[in-house]
Amino acid sequence: MNPVEHSDRWVLNLRGRRVAKVTIAPYLALSLDSGWEVVVEPPALLSHGSVRINPGVPLAPASRSMASQLLGTSVLSAVAFKSGALRMVFDAGLHLNCSDGSSGAAWEIAGPQGWPFTSVPGNGLAVSPGRAETQ
Repeated sequence: MNPVEHSDRWVLNLRGRRVAKVTIAPYLALSLDSGWEVVVEPPALLSHGSVRINPGVPLAPASRSMASQLLGTSVLSAVAFKSGALRMVFDAGLHLNCSDGSSGAAWEIAGPQGWPFTSVPGNGLAVSPGRAETQ
């Protein structure tokens, strides 16, 4: 299933994908099943529940234990906003919120069939349509 474009956002086709590997460095890399990769650079926020209720913690060495809780979880939703922001929700109740990339590339998502999404400086989103993915 391909991502679905709306006027202000893209709904990504990651629902049900499991986090197979978590790499925590100056950035957070999530390797999802079926070859998807999510790379997020600070100042992203990781929270239990919505950031409107729980402000979360910035991705940094202090948040390593929370980020490691993503291992084995499944993606419930992933939305790339055309402003350059990213919001992902996982079945363990964790929410990942990434800024709009105004200070550089804040995040990138790519799959085995193309469709790379990248936050770009200047508050935008770069999208490269890929081949249709079969499920």
